[in-house]
Amino acid sequence: MRSVLAAAGAVLAAAAIAAPAAAASPSPVAVSPSPTAIGPAIGGAQLSGRGVLVNYPSRAVPRLPKIKASAWVIADAGTGQVLAAKDPHGWYRPASTLKVLTAISLIPALNPNAMVVASKQATTVSPNIVGLMRGHSYKVSDLFTALLTISANDAAMALAQATGSLSRGMAVINAEARHLQADDTVAVTPNGLDAPGQHTSAYDLALFARQGLQMPAFLRYDQTKGGQFRISKKKSVGLWNQNSLLATYPGALGGKIGWTSAAGATYVGMARRHGVTLIVSLLHCPALTEITAGKSLLNWGFAVDGKVRPVGTLVGPKQPPAATPAPSRPAVTAERADRPDRAQSVGSGPSALATAGFSCVALLVAGIGFGYNRRRSRA
Repeated sequence: MRSVLAAAGAVLAAAAIAAPAAAASPSPVAVSPSPTAIGPAIGGAQLSGRGVLVNYPSRAVPRLPKIKASAWVIADAGTGQVLAAKDPHGWYRPASTLKVLTAISLIPALNPNAMVVASKQATTVSPNIVGLMRGHSYKVSDLFTALLTISANDAAMALAQATGSLSRGMAVINAEARHLQADDTVAVTPNGLDAPGQHTSAYDLALFARQGLQMPAFLRYDQTKGGQFRISKKKSVGLWNQNSLLATYPGALGGKIGWTSAAGATYVGMARRHGVTLIVSLLHCPALTEITAGKSLLNWGFAVDGKVRPVGTLVGPKQPPAATPAPSRPAVTAERADRPDRAQSVGSGPSALATAGFSCVALLVAGIGFGYNRRRSRA
């Protein structure tokens, strides 16, 4: 029953994004530079600010570097403390950083050894990057490697469709965003290619990275430096990791770059030094500056971690509601023994299951609506 309700909730999450997806084509600028908070910002009231947010102590500590990005976050993955940020809950186009959410959502849902037949929709996405061929079969684990190394847009589509359909895959992805309390995020495409109604925030990217750090399979795919991807029996292509942080920054753990003309450059990166793991995320940067900016923020974070008062916190995933103990059943009397139809009607049978399912889905719809209504975009 729980799995049925979870699936229903995922479908409802997908339905919630259908209307924005039919809107006008994306503009070449950031999406809604910041939402208007109706309630307190997730992670702390200070995170509702749109400018640079930092709490310097009275003693001297290094000042923040100059960062050319519309939004960014630098946070401690272990403690969850957000050390500093700029417009952390602002809504921007994610570009390929959305593939981090796609990966952490679909890795638990798919068998890594299963084979996926590439569809016409997967092989005609543009740009497709790895070059899947329609009708050919590909291993799920290989598709994840292509997704996170060379940012294969066709691999993202194939993985989403491997759940049964693209719409079901998108429902799983959006349901995971809600589970992580990444309420600034709406995913319309699994690869981050621009689509009407699609957006994320620097805060949400940090939540995705933090979840990825807890998934060995994600890190294995994300840290792959290179290799070969077999397209067909006669053709293979080389893989290389586009995240140069892995090769150039001591302690780098992984991350993901992204770029489209509408989103600009986007980035999420992770690194560990002396037992401290930091996450950096940036949105709407000038082209080819995102990793350099990420390194600067990581350097600052390692220098001041534990010395500055945090501006907020990375929240944890939503916990499932505690199970309500079932009421004890009265002993079956002789009358009820003679009336099996009455005995079956007590907390069982199709009608009771349908009623329970409807009630739970109704509560889920209300929860989704509340999450989305907590903030509206500042047009």
